[in-house]
Amino acid sequence: MINIGQSIKNELQKQERSISWLANKLGCNRIAVYRILRKNSIDTALLERISVILNHDFFKEYSCDIETKGVYKNDTDMYHL
Repeated sequence: MINIGQSIKNELQKQERSISWLANKLGCNRIAVYRILRKNSIDTALLERISVILNHDFFKEYSCDIETKGVYKNDTDMYHL
């Protein structure tokens, strides 16, 4: 399972961006960003905003994780989770 908070933190570090910078872009305070970074999962709308801000497709990380686990053997299997 992807730890999305850690993935966001890693991407921030890779881009040499600060918590304050992300908080400013999200329109929140640093405490809220620290809360996001501690979460294992977050709302998809928030994840989309963060993906756009950081120009990084975090959803792709989930897709790759699903493919790696072999959840879908064929197209119809996705409806039988």
